[in-house]
This record gives sequence, C-alpha cells and structure tokens, in this order.
Amino acid sequence: MFKNLTRFERIARTAGNFGSTPQSSVPTAHPFDERNIHSAITKVSKALFDDGHYSQATFEAFKFLDTHVKKISGVSDSGHGLMMNAFGEKNTKIKLTEMLTQSELDEQSGYKFIFAGSMSAIRNPRGHEIIHDTIDQCLDHLSMASTLLRRLQDRMSP
Repeated sequence: MFKNLTRFERIARTAGNFGSTPQSSVPTAHPFDERNIHSAITKVSKALFDDGHYSQATFEAFKFLDTHVKKISGVSDSGHGLMMNAFGEKNTKIKLTEMLTQSELDEQSGYKFIFAGSMSAIRNPRGHEIIHDTIDQCLDHLSMASTLLRRLQDRMSP
C-alpha cells in the first residue's frame, strides 16, 4: 500500500505512536482514509501526497475545487473573484441554501467568504511561491477542500 513511501516518511507517519504500546511500523489505514478525504480530491492529490509533495497536493485539490465551482456556476473568473461572484447575494449562481431566512442568508454569505478565503489563503500562495507544507498542514487543507466539495454536492438547486 505504501510502496512509494520512503523509510523516513513511514517513520514520520507513525511517530505519533512513540512511547505507546508497540504497534506495527506500517500504518493500517492511509491518512486520506483516516481524514475521510473526498474521492475527487484523492484522485488529484494522493499520488503527490504519497511522494511527499504536500504543497503541490494541496494546490491541486484547491485548483480542482476552483474548476468545479467554475463549471457549476458558469462564471469564467477564478479564485477569490469566482467565489465572490458564484456565491454572492446578487444574481447568485450557486445557492447553498434557499436564502429565505436571515440564517440561510448568513450561511450563504459565510460559505462565500470561506470559499473565497481558501483560494486567497491556501491555493494562491502555493501557485505563486515555493511553500513547504508539513504532512499535517496538507491533511488539514485537504480536509477543508473535502468539506467544501461535499457542501457543494449538498447544495440547493438554483
């Protein structure tokens, strides 16, 4: 299962077990399974992750999310601008709620900023700079991308 992992990476992934009851040196589940990473994110990020390219794995996941929102919304922009337009209150392209109550409007607005913020704070730096993410940072980012992708799948019909 972990043929591509170096010995160091196997040790690093099991380091959390240091000082505990002795266990097998090979993890029983892939970190993607433990974190419930969305299958679409797994397709674009797992090989990079397994090869130790954590920042690139994150970048590809958010690039996928960007492309998915673009396809659903029909908006030709990308990144922050795409998210603000697609989830915006006026001429909303992607409704995550019915947007009838204040609570539903607030949820829609909140997700707009989460989607837009993730593009600015997570995707963009990895597309423009050399970033060296840790395994845990990458898994946190992939979990977030998975959460956003699942929320898109559960959205209201426009």
